[in-house]
Amino acid sequence: MLNSQRTPKELGYFFPAEFAQHSATWLSWPHKEESWPGKIETIYPVYAQFVKLVAEGEKVNINVSDEKMKQKAIGHLQKANADFKNIQFFFHPTNDAWCRDHGPAFLVNPKEKKRMVVKWNYNAWGGKYPPFDLDNEVPISIAKQYNLPLAKPGIVMEGGSVDFNGKGTVLTTTSCLLNPNRNPHLKQSEIEKLLINYYGVENVLWLGDGIVGDDTDGHIDDLTRFVDEETVVTVVEENKSDENYHPLRENLEALEKMKLENGKPLRIEILPMPSAVIYEGQRLPASYANFYIANKYVVVPTFRDKNDDRALSILQKHFTDRKVVGLDSTDIIWGLGSFHCLSQQEPEIV
Repeated sequence: MLNSQRTPKELGYFFPAEFAQHSATWLSWPHKEESWPGKIETIYPVYAQFVKLVAEGEKVNINVSDEKMKQKAIGHLQKANADFKNIQFFFHPTNDAWCRDHGPAFLVNPKEKKRMVVKWNYNAWGGKYPPFDLDNEVPISIAKQYNLPLAKPGIVMEGGSVDFNGKGTVLTTTSCLLNPNRNPHLKQSEIEKLLINYYGVENVLWLGDGIVGDDTDGHIDDLTRFVDEETVVTVVEENKSDENYHPLRENLEALEKMKLENGKPLRIEILPMPSAVIYEGQRLPASYANFYIANKYVVVPTFRDKNDDRALSILQKHFTDRKVVGLDSTDIIWGLGSFHCLSQQEPEIV
């Protein structure tokens, strides 16, 4: 535990932007068949390609439950021709694969060259998918493994519900953080104070509703993402008859009125949405905003859609130091998330 009455912010810690350099990416190997009913085997080739790409530029740390799961993972990664010199496995059992939400939130203190872990509570998006007891322990296991101080704010928070510019601004949504299935005892101002103190920010920007099919109640990582300290990309639906049209327009209008921590307006770039992805009668939360910024690549979910190439080219403009790569997420999205939801970065101390 953190041996101090002071908060991480008071101690000089903050949560870096995803586009800052990583020392590693954390993943939890997918194994829960109910998350991809009738389809889990189809996701492994693309998931292994994702691991391969990320491992070209940084370590990839993969949580597995036991030796049998580790060997299965190795088999899939070998088929993908992944380079194992940057891939390591840790026996941290999980209930599910969504490491963005159950993984550790690593904060850094650049002056002291130190890191710490903030362990938010995890309840599987409002208790929707029990059990989640193993997932809730993952940050504790990783903090122990690294012998890092651990702070426990004591409230439910998921990594996919927040996005950072690394300079003091965090983006989130009222539909998720103010949902009564998370922290019903807290007001918006109280949640904001916890975000400030435990992520080391000073400026909290609130958007509204998420996209249709998102079972997280509106995670920001399907909507709007920082691509540099002053610029966000935000998804907009062009088809006026689509269910996402009005909520995404409202988010765009809200962004246009927002200010960064330095008082400047946000620079806003529009990302298209793919056409509706429907499987077994269910609308899935397909969004190009669910990309993952690794050290060498920006890995973007694609959906065999006419807008795939357009989304990739828009993002490539903003990542001149990285190659933007699309990976087919048509099967993975049946789990109601994609590459960003599956990963959590461990920042480098610079």
